Amino acid sequence: MYYKSAFVDELENKNEDELKEEIEDLEFQMLRMQDNLKEIAKKWQVIGIEKTKEDNWVIVYTSDDGDTCKVMLNDCESAFRGMWDFSIQASYEDQNTIHIGDIKGPENRGYGSICMNYLKELAKDQNIQYITGDIAKRDWDHKDRLVHFYKKHNFKINLDKENQSGEIEWNLVY
Repeated sequence: MYYKSAFVDELENKNEDELKEEIEDLEFQMLRMQDNLKEIAKKWQVIGIEKTKEDNWVIVYTSDDGDTCKVMLNDCESAFRGMWDFSIQASYEDQNTIHIGDIKGPENRGYGSICMNYLKELAKDQNIQYITGDIAKRDWDHKDRLVHFYKKHNFKINLDKENQSGEIEWNLVY
């Protein structure tokens, strides 16, 4: 039985000019990725390369001094300028817990999910059982988006609506 993938269907429905443009864009992203990788690897540990939900390639890298860790991401659409495009900043509370202090970067591009998956992998690799964090009053205007994000990543969420605050917890065992 012949199985035809969605990818093959998509290719068959594109004309030659569209395919050439896609190939050129992909080649450009790969060249940019090579240049960005060289620069990022001079200062940080590169831990992955991923494709976003928008079909852009990103480089995931980390900084970890034993007290704090950052999982950062650079989108290969642009040249690396020494600064991340997205970051989850966390600290080691004890041998069993990483506490998220801040998440910075644009929303709804898939960057948060990519970085969160790498943070969870980092926790697993170090046999750290919990990832915790707070939902602060300053986050309350976008709490629904945060709740959706954390639920998607299997966090338990405890909101205190009266005080406009909350706590999140991910457990390796869940």
